[in-house]
Amino acid sequence: MQLAFTKMHGLGNDFVVLDATRTPITLTPEMARHVADRRFGVGCDQILIVGPPRSCAADFSYRILNADGSESGQCGNGARCFVRYVREAGLTDKRAIVVDIRDGQMTLEALDDESFSVALGVPAFAPADVPLAGFESKGVYELTDLPGGPVSFAAVSLGNPHAVLDVDDVKAAPVATLGPALEGHRAFPERVNVGFRQILARDHIRLRVFERGAGETLACGSGAAAAVVTGIADGRLDSDVRVELAGGTARVIWHGGNAPAYLVGPAERVFEGRLII
Repeated sequence: MQLAFTKMHGLGNDFVVLDATRTPITLTPEMARHVADRRFGVGCDQILIVGPPRSCAADFSYRILNADGSESGQCGNGARCFVRYVREAGLTDKRAIVVDIRDGQMTLEALDDESFSVALGVPAFAPADVPLAGFESKGVYELTDLPGGPVSFAAVSLGNPHAVLDVDDVKAAPVATLGPALEGHRAFPERVNVGFRQILARDHIRLRVFERGAGETLACGSGAAAAVVTGIADGRLDSDVRVELAGGTARVIWHGGNAPAYLVGPAERVFEGRLII
């Protein structure tokens, strides 16, 4: 099979974008791993599949495949690339679009030619919604059977599960060891994205994220939102926060309660090509 693709990135979190609006594209986990391989394929953190809408209220559908071939329900950096792609590919001239995702819908908007906003939905903190097994709902959870001793974290779902840990210095955070240990811990039946957060001010944090199915990435949009909304929920952050990631800076806005969280940042087209798999 020959695939036409577009390579894009949001703050260094990189994607292979496939257009399935006219012809369906079905990738097995093995095929997805080949596309994502940085030596034998194109190379990416996730594959984004642009499809026709599944509901009458949407403009498109949106599927996300991780580098390991598993499917994700959410990707904020990918969503910004999605809206830039469909506009530049001539698939729509709308500035704001609605897309069907695995677990619902989301609204994406082109603020200008370089900045894009994603409504990630209402954060879900209940353990059953994350999902987080074996805990009653509270602001901070603790696991005692991890390398290096007990670990405290906040948990939230933004269409995919997140655990957020506070660290004194993100540069020294044990992302390579504690990230995979938490990602696959039995407390997270669907695995989890692990964020290492350093709070600098009420409107400014630094963050590294070990992503479920991809490992550490240069940026994680839903991870940025998770780090901010959990900090807002416990009273340590304001409603509009700048998030420094290895690949650049994003902005997260959340006004609490049943309001959706918004992620604002850039999206870039890198190159186009064809791949035989």
